[in-house]
Amino acid sequence: MKVMIVAGLLALLSFPVAASDAGEFEGLDRETLQQMVRHSAELVRIEDGVSIDEAIESMKLRANLRNFQEVADLPLSDQVQAMGGEGNYMRILAFCDALIANQMVQHDIIFASFLPCRIAVVEDDEGQGWIVTTNMDMMMHATDLPEDLEATAREVRDTIYSIVEAGRTGDF
Repeated sequence: MKVMIVAGLLALLSFPVAASDAGEFEGLDRETLQQMVRHSAELVRIEDGVSIDEAIESMKLRANLRNFQEVADLPLSDQVQAMGGEGNYMRILAFCDALIANQMVQHDIIFASFLPCRIAVVEDDEGQGWIVTTNMDMMMHATDLPEDLEATAREVRDTIYSIVEAGRTGDF
């Protein structure tokens, strides 16, 4: 359950919010939130035998192999502990190709709200690791991109999903 709450919060963090009227989000429900999060069954489960540290290292290596720069590493569970709280492991990694990001924002400023591409690694109450990222297909369907940028967006999507897959399996 905590994993689903975290997934929903992560989805909201990547949801472009420009309006001040909460009524504009009345149609936003749990199903919509789940669609905003890429999932296989519900989320991407890290395979048995792959530790969370191995998953993260594999994702960083895959990102490097795909020429995506790690631009942020947010160890949120460490911050929770530093503030006297308790909770499961939670860490958000952010990857980006700055040149592609610039192209997308030049086309439509709304893309800035999706940057950089975030991948969360969380642990549930049973100690199982999960990887969560934005459903980039949903984002691509909601935008009207010219052919060249659509191809670029598909490359970014494929790269992020490849990074997630590396984390899931522990391969790079």
